[in-house]
Amino acid sequence: MAVEDYKKNHWPNLEKVIDRLLVQNPTDHSSVSYAQIYSYVYKCVCQQHSELLYNDLTSKVTSHLQQVSFYLQEVPPADFIENFNMVLTQYMASLQCIVPVFVYLNKFYIESKLNRDLNKDLMNLFADQVAEKHVHTLMPLLVKAHSMPFEVQPSTMASVVKGLYNLRPEWAQLAPALFSGFIPQIHPPAVESHLSDYAAHDQKLQMELSMNGFSRGDQSRKRAIEDS
Repeated sequence: MAVEDYKKNHWPNLEKVIDRLLVQNPTDHSSVSYAQIYSYVYKCVCQQHSELLYNDLTSKVTSHLQQVSFYLQEVPPADFIENFNMVLTQYMASLQCIVPVFVYLNKFYIESKLNRDLNKDLMNLFADQVAEKHVHTLMPLLVKAHSMPFEVQPSTMASVVKGLYNLRPEWAQLAPALFSGFIPQIHPPAVESHLSDYAAHDQKLQMELSMNGFSRGDQSRKRAIEDS
């Protein structure tokens, strides 16, 4: 296969399918001929066009994600969490279809020559092109929503927070209290030298609860039991 044949026939056919996978709902993916895509990818790899195919694929996905980022810029704050979750969920569903049909490219070029992984590369593209550009807008909205139960659906909150953590674990440090509600072991383990600090913090919390009308139990009932 000459480069001209790749550019004229194989890549245009692949590009159309990738476009469809990136924008369609997961339930619509049944209309895609995965066997045909797999065949195109296999031929491109066998004919030594792996680098060209990889560059075209990542360029196509990058272009799509830049449009997604531009779309999010126009979303009002009240709808931002829901919309971010929508584009993140859709993209992750697309990767579940794109990555398997590019398995030959992943195995014989990305893993063997680049020492990377296609799924991770495409996840990083979302982090760089979308999440990184909006995380400082998104994080205060998440923190506020987390302090007001059911302002945002719990499933949506969990999806976004876990999605951000999967993209960039270090983002948890921007709002540890928020992430610790959805990701185990976000806070460092307790150490003996800090026990007095933990006790003081616990005492302060109990005092604040007491001042706001939360008692530590029905003490009169306890005394009645003891007297009996």
